[in-house]
Amino acid sequence: MSSSDKNSQASDLSTSQQTPADADTSADNSAESKGTTHFGYKTIEKADKISMVAGVFHSVAKQYDVMNDLMSFGIHRLWKRFTIDASGVRPGNTVLDLAGGTGDLTAKFSQLVGREGKVILADINSSMLNVGRDKLRDKGLVQNIEYVQANAEYLPFEENTFDIVTIAFGLRNVTDKDKALRSIYSVLKPGGRLLILEFSKPEHELLNKAYDFYSFNILPKIGELVAKDGESYQYLAESIRMHPDQETLKSMMDNAGFEQTSFKNLTGGVVALHKGYKF
Repeated sequence: MSSSDKNSQASDLSTSQQTPADADTSADNSAESKGTTHFGYKTIEKADKISMVAGVFHSVAKQYDVMNDLMSFGIHRLWKRFTIDASGVRPGNTVLDLAGGTGDLTAKFSQLVGREGKVILADINSSMLNVGRDKLRDKGLVQNIEYVQANAEYLPFEENTFDIVTIAFGLRNVTDKDKALRSIYSVLKPGGRLLILEFSKPEHELLNKAYDFYSFNILPKIGELVAKDGESYQYLAESIRMHPDQETLKSMMDNAGFEQTSFKNLTGGVVALHKGYKF
């Protein structure tokens, strides 16, 4: 299927399509002021990033679920279940699963919000969105789910729309994370909450060293064997290292206007769940 065919299948309500990846460090900010940004560890021109990151996710979309299970030894399912439990979702809620990819969170939210609720699965990448849509429809989940191709920095929704916004393993791929957080804040209802599930910084040095060895020596090889694309998984490993640590991300949420912000480390800080409210 051609790229144009895929794009025509996704509901494209976004007005601007900038994509994934770099971290909010002083080096990043300096690079951005010069018209450059980061793609993993590489410094590139901003204009090149959209196509480069899109290429990664077009490449990995079909094997994304299989690779998630292999890469995390299935633990990603527990991380996502913890996120659902922490969301406080109720029947009738309106939920935005941002950077929702293949729809794991959307599937569970759809069941929990019921017929009176609604879940929007949004992703900037048409290939990921199409895989997610097809998977959920194959499960018979059709009544209360909508699909929108959207950029997290410029969400195409009215203010005060959602009770809950989640973004799982997607924020690290957003170019301007501060802008994305402000955009999310705008579309949340007063009393609404944001949950960010993302790879983060391990709490202990020994775990950190083991994690680095696995990420840069084992993960790309798995990607090459299973997805026939070791390079994309090398980028994904680098993007995790460039992502802000737990306290930095919490401060960014505070600066965007969120209140009662907190985070919970999972699996020793390999992953963290951040939470914040709009009041």
